[in-house]
Parts: sequence; structure tokens; C-alpha cells
Amino acid sequence: MGEYTLSKFFQNVLLSFAMAASVSAWYSQAGFSIMNIEILTVPVFFIVVFALSLVIAEDVRNSFKKVLWFEKRKDKRPIWQVGIGMIFFFAQVGFVETFARGLMSLDLGGMPLYIVFSFMNAFLLTVIYEEIFFVEDQEVAEQYKFKKLK
Repeated sequence: MGEYTLSKFFQNVLLSFAMAASVSAWYSQAGFSIMNIEILTVPVFFIVVFALSLVIAEDVRNSFKKVLWFEKRKDKRPIWQVGIGMIFFFAQVGFVETFARGLMSLDLGGMPLYIVFSFMNAFLLTVIYEEIFFVEDQEVAEQYKFKKLK
């Protein structure tokens, strides 16, 4: 795959899913009957938007990297973690809003329960994903190590 690694592919698919789910959730309540056509409980509109989102996902990721000055940072790890966590969070929220709207009514003291679970899951998935895919720059890692005390 060369430059296009498995990590980037996975991020782009999740980002596309989050974008497609959000757009589908926005338009699912519209009065147009074409928005409500489903194949095996998957909205056709979602499939179309997902395919279009796959085309632009890489550009969306690169735009966020430019806005957040990712390449100019000495330590990229914190912003990388936030970005991955955001992708996981919005993919889970989008899933509930598009495919499991019944779960949106449950709350935990006024906070929607699906948002609480999405946040907790995003944190755990970010840690797991980081262990699998994050490659730390050795030069940056060296400046954070402590010297041994005698």
C-alpha cells in the first residue's frame, strides 16, 4: 500500500462512516420518501453518502491536520490521540443516530446514555488503536525520558 497505510485506510473508513451517518441522520426525518428506502435495514441514502464520503475522507483528514498545525508540532502524539478519539466518538454517535434511534431516548441524569457510552468507548478504542498503530518519533521520545539518578 506504500504511503497509504492500513491506519490511514481505517481512519478514512471510520471518518466516512461518521460523515455518512450524520448526513443520513439529518435527512432521515425529512418528508421525502426516497430518504426512507432501506435495504436490509440500511438506508440507501446512507450507502450513497458513504460512497461519496470515502472519496473525500483523505482530504477531510488532511484539512484538519492543516487547521491544527499537526506537522509543525514537536510532539504529535496528543493531537493524534484527540483526532483518533474524535473519529471513534463520532462514528459511534452516528451509528446510534442512524441505525439505533431507539437508544437515543435513554438518559443518565439528563445526559443521553449513548453519548456517555460513546465517550467511554472512544477513550478505550483510542488507547487500543494507539498501541497497534502509533509510531513514535525517536528523537521526540528521547527528550521526554528521565535521566537515571545515582
